[in-house]
Amino acid sequence: MRVLVTGCAGFIGSKVCQLLVDQGHTVMGADNLNDAYDVRLKRWRLDKLEALPGFRFQMVDIAELVDLRKLFEPRPDAVVNLAARAGVRQSVENPWVYYQTNVTGTLNLLEMCREHDVGKFVLASTSSLYGASNSRPFREDASTDRPLSPYAASKKGAESLCYTYHYLHSVDVTVLRYFTVYGPAGRPDMSIFRFIRWITEGDPLMLYGDGSQTRDFTFVDDIARGTIKGLKPMGFETINLGSDRPVAVLDVIRLLEGLLGRSAEIEREPAHLADVAATWADISKAKSLLDWTPRHSLEEGLRLAVEWYEENREWAKEVSLA
Repeated sequence: MRVLVTGCAGFIGSKVCQLLVDQGHTVMGADNLNDAYDVRLKRWRLDKLEALPGFRFQMVDIAELVDLRKLFEPRPDAVVNLAARAGVRQSVENPWVYYQTNVTGTLNLLEMCREHDVGKFVLASTSSLYGASNSRPFREDASTDRPLSPYAASKKGAESLCYTYHYLHSVDVTVLRYFTVYGPAGRPDMSIFRFIRWITEGDPLMLYGDGSQTRDFTFVDDIARGTIKGLKPMGFETINLGSDRPVAVLDVIRLLEGLLGRSAEIEREPAHLADVAATWADISKAKSLLDWTPRHSLEEGLRLAVEWYEENREWAKEVSLA
């Protein structure tokens, strides 16, 4: 297939592009290389991709419809929308940019799929939609009507647009709700990258809350593999991709201390109002519809993330965590 992957220089997007090329597909990667976090990481990932045969890059912002049109000439067979403004706390500070990318950008891509009769659209969504009021593990039919952050609300809007375009225009859509993705070359605004950096460099580790909050940490390679499986025709489906193994944040810190051979100097901060106490994915739909289960344990995934940081420490230690 010829697959358009937006957000190709992102953490998950770059891995999806790599796996697609490995499977023999032609990939058009699009990204605007914004400074939502340190661009050096995005450039590092993009450099790896541009060395691959079958990959081509275009610098495009999906919120700009006029610029986006050139990505559909020639028409792709499928679109995987991984271009997003992510991050719960940051969205509270600047919600507008989240709606530009996550809602308007998704609308633009769906309109192009309708106009060009693209066979498949995959949307990367988030476990943040489940909020704090649903029973765990989270099932896809649980309520998503009470998002706790503008980020979650923007993804709710994107999901709703996907269903509308499926209903009105028969666009075949798979919505994938990701649960706390981590791994090598991860986002520096997320906990795993930060924890590894802080412990390695002997800096204070900032912990929001008491550390008892749990997350369904899912390794990036497993997420990418599940995303590609979502390219099959399904009409309209919403599917969780998670590890089905929630772990307390303090336990993750202890695992990293063991891998790094150093103790963390923990500084505690109050829990953020937009943060949920726990996430936990019910992945029975992913198993039945995608024949997908995660392959990487948390221990193995953390080891690989630590190894990447140590191999790239010379520049990774300078990456901004803001």
